[in-house]
Amino acid sequence: MPKLINRDISWLSFNHRVLQEAQDLSVPLMERLKFLAIYSSNLDEFFRVRIASHRNVARTNKSTLKDIDYSPQQLLKELLKIANQQQKEFSAVFEKTILPQLKKAGIQIVSWKNLNNEQVEFVDTYFKESLLPFVQPVLLVGKKIKPFLNNGALYLALHLKSKESEDDKAEPEYAIVKIPSDHLSRFIELPVKEGDAKQILMLDDAVRYSVRLIFPGYDILDTYSIKLTRDAELYIDDEYSGDLLAKIRKSLEKRNVGVASRLAYDRTMPNHFLQYLMQVLEIDELDLLPEGRYHNNADFFRFPAYNLGYLKDPELPPVRIDALEDATSIFDRIREKDHLLYLPYHSYESVIKFFEDAADDPSVSHIKIIQYRVAKVSRIMEAIQKAVKNGKQVSTFIEVKARFDEEANLKWGEALERAGVTVYYSMPGFKVHSKLALVRRLEDGKPALYAYLGTGNFHEDTAKLYTDFGLFTADKKIVNEVARVFNFLETKQRPHQPFEQLGVGLFNLKEKFIFLIKREIEHAKKGKKARMILKMNSLQDEEMIQQLYEASNAGVKIKLIVRGICCLIPGQKGLSENIEAVSIVDRFLEHARVFIFHNDGNPEVFLSSADWMTRNLHFRVETLFPVLDTNIIKTITECINIQLHDNVKARILNTKMNNKYKKNTEDIAVRSQIETYYFIKRKEESVQNLEQKS
Repeated sequence: MPKLINRDISWLSFNHRVLQEAQDLSVPLMERLKFLAIYSSNLDEFFRVRIASHRNVARTNKSTLKDIDYSPQQLLKELLKIANQQQKEFSAVFEKTILPQLKKAGIQIVSWKNLNNEQVEFVDTYFKESLLPFVQPVLLVGKKIKPFLNNGALYLALHLKSKESEDDKAEPEYAIVKIPSDHLSRFIELPVKEGDAKQILMLDDAVRYSVRLIFPGYDILDTYSIKLTRDAELYIDDEYSGDLLAKIRKSLEKRNVGVASRLAYDRTMPNHFLQYLMQVLEIDELDLLPEGRYHNNADFFRFPAYNLGYLKDPELPPVRIDALEDATSIFDRIREKDHLLYLPYHSYESVIKFFEDAADDPSVSHIKIIQYRVAKVSRIMEAIQKAVKNGKQVSTFIEVKARFDEEANLKWGEALERAGVTVYYSMPGFKVHSKLALVRRLEDGKPALYAYLGTGNFHEDTAKLYTDFGLFTADKKIVNEVARVFNFLETKQRPHQPFEQLGVGLFNLKEKFIFLIKREIEHAKKGKKARMILKMNSLQDEEMIQQLYEASNAGVKIKLIVRGICCLIPGQKGLSENIEAVSIVDRFLEHARVFIFHNDGNPEVFLSSADWMTRNLHFRVETLFPVLDTNIIKTITECINIQLHDNVKARILNTKMNNKYKKNTEDIAVRSQIETYYFIKRKEESVQNLEQKS
């Protein structure tokens, strides 16, 4: 029996949980369409990064492959088999469930073959005025013309026959036309009579209809949509190290970054056409992924809503923290006691106010912040630029290696530098993933520090979608160590004093986690009650998994809440029989990292930016921070207990990876995200009532 699940197979199982949401009839229709978009977007990144990495390793020289303890070819085949099966499921959900229910709601996605006369005229005009400037037709002659397809772009592959040819056995002719979804909406709203169902023509089908005008000398026999995904980069650092990493890099030096990692194609495409495309695009069978009629389904994020609110999730207005948001100065309230945020249930306004107050407060001398991903429009960024104008010393660390956000982060860095902010960029060899901010004030002539520590980025958009905890504190034991993290990032010099309160990546993070686990093991060996509740996005690091197996065998009761990758096998006799694991996928993306240790009846609660991935524990500056306020400890524990009782959106994680929903053994259905929202709301209302009475 294996002791670990392959991380990429586990990831595909996670993405299947996303697909399950698209199948769940209790989820409003437009939200189910959104989950199809999320699934598609996730899979694109998976192929650009993970599949591309495995394929590059598989193509290294034989002497290097001898040092790898698995078969890259075999793993690729297994991953593609799973992805292919999921794609069939995706198509079935879209065609047999989503489309009929859209029609029932008065929205039809129509075929170009069913256009009426008015719509034909509309599409012809649309083609001439909007499409024609962007379509890029390429006639493929023989096998010598090798077109370059842009990464992720949509194309229509055409099977043609010259109108002048009278030979029925003539060699087939082919062409490729770009579908300009990067310039035009994917969804064309067609004219209909008043009161009729709304009708949408996919941009792909508009090109299908109009392509006859591009190739007037040919009969169009067949058309099939295709999309090529290219290698994003050689992300192999997470898998290999030392001499083996150097060998792999050396063997890949002559390869072009950006080689094909997937050809998505309409599964109805005949074999002769597919074989032809494989030759001209220089790809092999491991590069193929059959899909349905349409690709780039992430575009369904932008599907016309038609103001049909009943087809979406009901609003859950974020709960205000009046004590912070209404304060004359937020720092006065933080000085009184620590404050907890649980996003998106709480409003993000208090975080924004933290920076806006700091920018305006004459007592503030310094502001420091770590930015891993930044919103396009950011009041936080505006506040720190304003702070510079007001004479504050402002510094920000920007991680330009944040995958797929590199360009956006660089642009923000340049803008901040122009505004006078001192900007520090990525450090060689590792990423900075901590979510920290620090403000220094002069109070009665003495410096005072205020910190915000979070599990998620300073990002106003994701704060509405991701569940994250954030902590405001002026506790000297914590803020002084936060200051040492910033000093390290700015000076590149290791702190002279060790971190005691914080666990910090590259210093003591993994060791602190292991210490906390071993302490529970010792309690169990002494016959004391020993428990851990661990919530994270991903669990992959082999050493940490081994620590949990040892804890289980010692009698420690372990409950895991893992949204994504989980390489640990729970509930296996003699290995992990004291470990239970669930994953929750729902309307908000579970992003918080929470670690609760029983500690012989004196529970300790930690929040962190770090998952238990090898990259997080070894190659990133992450932060683990303790929650010291007993009331906040109680709140976090109650929130996590709500999740442990989820019997609506919780799936059981096991070696079969069949994503079975947790059975309802309660008197009522418990959907943790909804229950948590009302728990937070009641708690804030109770606080407000107490303050009003006092």
